Amino acid sequence: MAMDKTFQPAEAEARISATWDAANAFAAGAAARRPETFCIMIPPPNVTGSLHMGHAFNNTLQDILVRWHRMRGFDTLWQPGQDHAGIATQMVVERELAKAGKRRSDFTREEFVAKVWEWKAQSGGTIVRQLQRLGASCDWSRNAFTMSGAPGAPTGEEGNFHDAVIRVFVELYNQGAIYRGKRLVNWDPHFETAISDLEVEQTEVDGHLWRLRYPLADGATYEHPVEWDEEGRATAWETRDYLVVATTRPETMLGDTGIAVHPDDARYAHLVGKEAILPLVGRRLKIVADSYADPEKGTGAVKMTPAHDFNDWEVGQRTGLRAINVMDRRAAIALRDNPDFAAGCDAGAVAVCIEAFDAHDRYEVRDALVETARAEGWLDGIDPDRHVVPHGDRSKVAVEPFLTDQWFVDTKKIVDPALDAVREGRTRILPEQHEKVYFHWLENIEPWCISRQLWWGHQIPVWYGPNPMNSSAPPHELEWDFDDPVAFCAATFEDAAKLADQYYKSRGLASQGFVELPDFSETGDVADWVKLVPLIRDPDVLDTWFSSGLWPIGTLGWPEDTDELKKYFPTDVLVTGFDIIFFWVARMMMMQLAVVEKEPFHTVYVHALVRDEKGKKMSKSLGNVLDPLDLIDDYGADAVRFTLTSMAAMGRDLKLSKDRIAGYRNFGTKLWNACRFAEMNGVWEGHATQTTPPQATATANRWILGETGRIRAEVDAALTAYRFNDAANALYAFVWGRVCDWYVEFAKPLLADPDTAGETRATMAFVLDRCMILLHPFMPFVTEELWSLTGRRDSLLVHAEWPEGLDEALVDPQAEREMRWVITLIEEIRSARAQMRVPAGAYLEMWEIDADDAARAALARNAALIARLARIEAKGAAATAPRGALSVALEGASFALPLQGVIDIAAETARLGKTLAKLEKEAGGLRGRLSNPKFTASAPPEVVEEARDNLAQVDEEAARLREALRRLEEMA
Repeated sequence: MAMDKTFQPAEAEARISATWDAANAFAAGAAARRPETFCIMIPPPNVTGSLHMGHAFNNTLQDILVRWHRMRGFDTLWQPGQDHAGIATQMVVERELAKAGKRRSDFTREEFVAKVWEWKAQSGGTIVRQLQRLGASCDWSRNAFTMSGAPGAPTGEEGNFHDAVIRVFVELYNQGAIYRGKRLVNWDPHFETAISDLEVEQTEVDGHLWRLRYPLADGATYEHPVEWDEEGRATAWETRDYLVVATTRPETMLGDTGIAVHPDDARYAHLVGKEAILPLVGRRLKIVADSYADPEKGTGAVKMTPAHDFNDWEVGQRTGLRAINVMDRRAAIALRDNPDFAAGCDAGAVAVCIEAFDAHDRYEVRDALVETARAEGWLDGIDPDRHVVPHGDRSKVAVEPFLTDQWFVDTKKIVDPALDAVREGRTRILPEQHEKVYFHWLENIEPWCISRQLWWGHQIPVWYGPNPMNSSAPPHELEWDFDDPVAFCAATFEDAAKLADQYYKSRGLASQGFVELPDFSETGDVADWVKLVPLIRDPDVLDTWFSSGLWPIGTLGWPEDTDELKKYFPTDVLVTGFDIIFFWVARMMMMQLAVVEKEPFHTVYVHALVRDEKGKKMSKSLGNVLDPLDLIDDYGADAVRFTLTSMAAMGRDLKLSKDRIAGYRNFGTKLWNACRFAEMNGVWEGHATQTTPPQATATANRWILGETGRIRAEVDAALTAYRFNDAANALYAFVWGRVCDWYVEFAKPLLADPDTAGETRATMAFVLDRCMILLHPFMPFVTEELWSLTGRRDSLLVHAEWPEGLDEALVDPQAEREMRWVITLIEEIRSARAQMRVPAGAYLEMWEIDADDAARAALARNAALIARLARIEAKGAAATAPRGALSVALEGASFALPLQGVIDIAAETARLGKTLAKLEKEAGGLRGRLSNPKFTASAPPEVVEEARDNLAQVDEEAARLREALRRLEEMA
């Protein structure tokens, strides 16, 4: 069947994907021809997710590595899967319920979780289908899910990932590496749960800075400067019996327990250890010295609210300040039945505050407090202030630092092996600059909050039993502590009941069994507990980063000792973004080393960001987001993939534009047209894949075979070093430049000559086959289609053998030297013609001014080719160049191209001079901006980078014009 005129990705990609799927082409171990394995774990996208440009970039790089290793015969596994994305998925399902007028609270926990599973069955496969459109060659038959095997999981979700997660929790708990404690966390008041730093967006807002006066206790005063000389030295003071503190969150003052000043601030040195009085309630606030307070910022005195500010918490830990929580889970003020708030305060004032503020939203209380301060005279002033406020990335609600009981991993107990693995080179991070980020996080690691107040997720495997306070008393006189129950950590309720039975028996309390209840309020008559003791399961679920931290071993079947685990673990490479080096990469390292005592991978490749064409970060608010699915619709997956790869310079962000993608679509078309040219010249008739090159005698054929051998080695070296852009750009230069541009042209006269036609057809088939094979990892669809249309094939291209060896043997130095000389001559003539604006159809005379024997021989053997491609007419030798001739010099020869009568030399000189002057003026302006420190310091980075790029382009064009003017001067 004759090839179509063009490749139609919209029709072909789906058909080719179906062919791969029918052949099970991506299965683990498919087409393996060697014992070595290669395994990559896909960074699991959220089950709620849709493909964005970051996914497209990340998965393209992974797919290149996987296809490359599979074609080289490695036993390859690219393990796919999705993260259950606790907060994101729960939000999506709650929104769906809201459309029907329902709330989560209308269901039991089990009913709601069943609703989530229903949603996952209907909509959770979106991201998988989108990755398949990109061409991701994962073993989709092994698609994993971080909630597989969890209680309530439907048919088809029977995996054991849940078992792995629960087992690791229990093991770390028993080792003392997991504990429950009260610490400050990021709290999302909308979802009423703790969230991770990665789920927090830092949003700039226009707000205010309120200055409040806190009276000093016990008659204390200090001297406050009010006048300064020209050098900033204080010259006059006033005596004050109050301190001025500033805050952007006045509502938190209800939880203030101290005031911090810098240890070296002479103004307040005598006040350290004394106290101030909190307005409204009269709580005494300890004045402490801590370097966190900045003497140059504001008054240098900082109010301390340890329960509602992370910095204040740290100061409080260092200086012994109390932490008083004055908010509830919805960020409403919570003062009633709050003994911590009332302690040390005037009882009447506490009652007034409860009446005025309790149960009111934090922002309502903020406004009320400011008005009270104004009315009572302790509002010192209000300043406009633009500052950053953390918001939940899902809820878009301002996050509160919140003091609450949570589950934590004591990371200091498991961090050292993860540090040693990178320090000692067992795992390397590329680019190496990211090792600093890794070390910074792990060397300064804090306890990791792993509990979330959600229903969707892995429920904490801890049950609580009533704490017997007087176990020696008769059953009817037993007293129980409900506020401090006994915790039993186990994988199942049955195992927890066994632990509980051992515990109670050790205290002389025998029971007939245990019952699982939602809370202690449903326990009934405590006298019956001796017969049937209630156990209450912890309602929290685990942070999704905890479960995804087990991704490598969990997807391979651990804790079972599966064949896949033995074969593919440790895995090889992790390809990921820099923003989750700590949140995911470091935690995988810690957890795998803690659980199985092995590094999960030997290399972490950290890719950069995909930005818009001006270098700005893509965002919906800027309207500059490029949707990869839209781009695939418009240009095809191959063009999108190759564009991203060609720009994947290690450590450098990509500037993506549609024009560049369109250019690489043309690259695919160029290869298609070369294969059609081959078809029209009988190249594919009777052709079958050849692993050994043909015997060639024609110089052009020997040259292109050598170039083909060299490019394979170049691509292998680049991919081995994770220089994806170098591999792509080398292939582009080879396929477009040397094969499609030069060799196809060189082959035309050879195909027309009966003496060379046979070997040229064989050479062209071999070279184009190599182009398809080497390009396949980068552009899988168009190459697979071409493979199926161009001869007899023993396998799909995805399973074709990657060429190895023979590279040096294919290189013919004499043919290489001659054809490179010919190409250089043609390019020099073309460049000179373009500079001088010689009409494209005009043929120029060419005179040989000087040439050695090698140059004359090359010219003679390729005269017809040079004449046709450079549009010249060779006139022979001349002692000197004719007047008005353009000189062309290259190795071993120089030539003259007379332009008298072809162009107006004087007019062309004037035109180029005028253009050069304009460019030099533009360059001067750009240099002036870039040499101005204020511009480079204050302008957005993308603006500075754009100015540098523009200057480089202007300088390059100016240099080209100067060279053209030099040539014109010589001619004149």
